[in-house]
Amino acid sequence: MLVPACAAALLITGCSPREAICGGGEYPVLNVGSTGSACISNGHEPPTGYTRYPRGKVPEHVGDTWDVYWQSHTVDKGGNIIVAPKS
Repeated sequence: MLVPACAAALLITGCSPREAICGGGEYPVLNVGSTGSACISNGHEPPTGYTRYPRGKVPEHVGDTWDVYWQSHTVDKGGNIIVAPKS
């Protein structure tokens, strides 16, 4: 169900529900050293080469502040946030 503000905006701007980064029962993880990501089932640790996003910097919806940020940033093997290397 669309919220009333979005329903009105839909007629004017094409507002649509926001797409979640991961499905229910999953959380997003970041590829170490690149901008790649994946979704992992809750209760499981990230696979080798992936890590959890830093606390407070987890993308929740496609195009949100953190989703955009992590398109140009990543973490190194030491867990430091760095500008992602160019492919």
